[in-house]
Amino acid sequence: MALSDDNRQISTFLEAIAAENGAARNTLLAYGRDLAHAAEWLSGHGSALDSAGRDQIEGYLVSLDAEGLSRATRARRLSSLKQYYRFAYDEGWRTDNPVLRIDGPGRSQKLPGTLSEDEVSRLLDAARAHGRDAGERARNACLFELLYATGLRVSELVTLPQAALRGSPEMLMVRGKGNKDRLVPLSDPARAAVAIWLAHRDRDEDLARKKGVPPSRFLFPARGAEGHLSRVRFHTIVKQVAARAGLDPERVSPHVLRHAFATHLLAGGADLRVIQTLLGHADLGTTEIYTHVLDERLRQLVMDHHPLARR
Repeated sequence: MALSDDNRQISTFLEAIAAENGAARNTLLAYGRDLAHAAEWLSGHGSALDSAGRDQIEGYLVSLDAEGLSRATRARRLSSLKQYYRFAYDEGWRTDNPVLRIDGPGRSQKLPGTLSEDEVSRLLDAARAHGRDAGERARNACLFELLYATGLRVSELVTLPQAALRGSPEMLMVRGKGNKDRLVPLSDPARAAVAIWLAHRDRDEDLARKKGVPPSRFLFPARGAEGHLSRVRFHTIVKQVAARAGLDPERVSPHVLRHAFATHLLAGGADLRVIQTLLGHADLGTTEIYTHVLDERLRQLVMDHHPLARR
């Protein structure tokens, strides 16, 4: 693959993590530099990001060591590649992940940011009040209720087909990364929010149809080329709602709400493998980052019930 094709895929990756994870500008710039450097090295050695195998990636990492780069820099560049190739695999650009079993110089794993149950409650209240009219407020309430009730990725949320939510279903079929389907339960508040939004959506679509606008298959239609609310637009809405709720917008993103969904379920007693299924993780190792919640729960259990701890 040409270097220009690599650059296009890098741009798509950066746009996606900006929308889903709320990555800061400096983080995006660092990812971009790291991946561009790797793409240039691979191109000079007869390969490309799209087609490089494990041997080529390891050759690149060896070259970084030979340059005398610090342990932290080498760890960061490998981390950038791991993020990129995970995205490439999930998006179907590749059928394998060449860095899956490559160990780097190592650094401590960062726990995902999350929110307390009270903070999520404030966000949900703010979403119901945020919007220029009743229709926008209903849409925003539906977006936040669905995200917190299901832990969907933002790309899964904004592309939901409206037909999947008709008839107030108790379970939602989600088409996830790698075109893998999974079932997630819907809470009563989420189902109520969907019903209210569908009433507004259908009324607006009836008016649009009279003007010759064809109906949309998406639950959250928009005028853009994709036909649905974009990831970037939803990310902006999340920041606005966070500010309205009195929370620091830098702490809140669609991905943080997904983490809150998993963390609160686990803290409430849910099994780790159930969380894995609901989040759509391919292997349990990805979900195990939430074990810090289990560790705290077990510590509290001992402190509350062990006779020596009570003394």
